Amino acid sequence: MIRWLIGVCLGLIAFSAAAEVFTYVDAQGNRVYTDQPRPGNARRVQLTTSNRMPAHSNVAAPMTAAKPSVQTPLFRYDMLRVLVPEPDATIRSSAGELIVSVTSEPGLQKGHLYRLLLDGQPTGEPGPSPVFPLSNIDRGSHNLSVEILDAEGRTVERTANQPFHMQRISLAQKRQVKPCVTDDYGVRPECPLKDKPEEPKNPFLRFF
Repeated sequence: MIRWLIGVCLGLIAFSAAAEVFTYVDAQGNRVYTDQPRPGNARRVQLTTSNRMPAHSNVAAPMTAAKPSVQTPLFRYDMLRVLVPEPDATIRSSAGELIVSVTSEPGLQKGHLYRLLLDGQPTGEPGPSPVFPLSNIDRGSHNLSVEILDAEGRTVERTANQPFHMQRISLAQKRQVKPCVTDDYGVRPECPLKDKPEEPKNPFLRFF
């Protein structure tokens, strides 16, 4: 009897979602379940909603692409240029010294720094000062440019290359410019006789 009831229940579970179920007591006193209506003492059985869970999918959920980090847009300057020296200027210095001055419009913003480049190479660490002293620059033609870096090290603005020419005066050239100066260069033959300094007299020869 128990096996029969289990079979009936399993059968009900199998078609409960699509069929109506009726029950009645037969002549032997047994409870009978059927999907066919029967006149007499048969009545419909109210079925509960199925409690089945959806099967777990083995397919991994697609990964959402990471949103790119939003960077602060670069600040734009209306003007940036090298003030000193002027383009194609000729600098005369025996030590190859040069003072470079730059300017920007508007002025340097908070967190921004100037960096000077000589022939495409930085001359030092970036800084807020618009004045750059340089020394020992080789004679010949060179290019200057300046750039502005933001707090993240990005180049905000950069000028085009601006040429200049360095002339380093040699000792021979200095003597030719000032042939009569004794202390620095010695008296040169080019010094006129009237401008030659008097030579110191030997004190032992004053009695002769």
